[in-house]
Amino acid sequence: MCRGCKLGSKSLEEFDTHDPKAHHFLKLPFLKKRSRIVEIVAARDTVFALTHSGICAAFSRETNKRICFLNISSDEVIRSLFYNKNNDSLITVSVYASDNYSSLKCRTTPIEYIRRGQPDAGFPLFESESLRWPGFVEFDDVNGKVLTYSAQDRIYKVFDLKNYTMLYSISDKQVQEIKISPGIMLLIFDRAPSHVPLKILSIEDGSVLKHFNHLLHRNKKVDFIEQFNEKLLVKQENENLQILDVRNSQLTEVSRTEFMTPSAFIFLYENQLFLTFRNRTVAVWNFRGELVTSFEDHLLWYPDCNTNNIYITSEQDLIISYCKAHPENCCEEAVGSINISNILTGKCLAKIRADDPSVGISPRARGNSSIIRSTVQEALEDVTALFYDEERNEIYTGNRHGLVHVWSN
Repeated sequence: MCRGCKLGSKSLEEFDTHDPKAHHFLKLPFLKKRSRIVEIVAARDTVFALTHSGICAAFSRETNKRICFLNISSDEVIRSLFYNKNNDSLITVSVYASDNYSSLKCRTTPIEYIRRGQPDAGFPLFESESLRWPGFVEFDDVNGKVLTYSAQDRIYKVFDLKNYTMLYSISDKQVQEIKISPGIMLLIFDRAPSHVPLKILSIEDGSVLKHFNHLLHRNKKVDFIEQFNEKLLVKQENENLQILDVRNSQLTEVSRTEFMTPSAFIFLYENQLFLTFRNRTVAVWNFRGELVTSFEDHLLWYPDCNTNNIYITSEQDLIISYCKAHPENCCEEAVGSINISNILTGKCLAKIRADDPSVGISPRARGNSSIIRSTVQEALEDVTALFYDEERNEIYTGNRHGLVHVWSN
């Protein structure tokens, strides 16, 4: 749908994550209720939809039916999904009622087994790790690594995403946060009054590449510290953005009136640029601190940036988001649109709107239930998750009713 962005005639399919008959084995009452979609992942003609309550359903695009639910235990609450392209498997991160929802448990299941309706054919990951809150697990697709943090012993560990072997651990008690970028990790330590100690490690073996202090304004809160290749971005409250080249210590400043603290970043590794999200608007910057792109028609629907409603293509040339359909009178809108824009030019290339006559409804039966129930307008109301399948050239959206809609040419 996006390569040429000529949407032409579009059809709408619908999948439902809610099935009272199939949910009978679940112990937890909240898992049996309708719940909004929070994450969508697709691979190998299979669409995975995760609800806010913690149910994950897999649907086949070949049969347009539900294959199975991925909750294999009656008290399992799935919190996030990750498609591991290194070994063609889906990783689920879950908590369990029997454990008081206190620790994260990871599981990997080959996509092929899920396609056969065998979600229990996977195996657990990182069983040696105690991932109790505020512990975490982070999957790094760019470097093919997994970062875990065990809060009780304050140890970070790095694993290989291909075979899940542990590569090394970091046990410095003063590490406050770790940021990952291509080839390296930035360790941010507890700040001193006038500086913050930083350390850059090789992501492959954990060896120290550079250790230095970055000067700070005293008594000013640090809004963010981000690392992108050799560039360090530091912003303090009511201060200019600082862009430091860690190789030669060259410092660039961007006026605080030009660059205001965003609610989220997305780094575009292919283009050496970064996206910022603030108050529904998206902007593209380079590492000289210059605004590269502002978008002509890409006003996000939600004021607080939720990246589950945004998709960046693998070539990093297009952004697909749930937006205001008519930005000029956005206050009165009840229904949004799916906007596809060029990241380098800011031009809106295509748009799926409720008043688009080219969108038709597919008449076939949906899932294991009756024919499609949503109109195009209803499908574009309260979109809570979005994903673009680049192989199939289809957009998937999920809404607050737990329904998934497929937009295809």
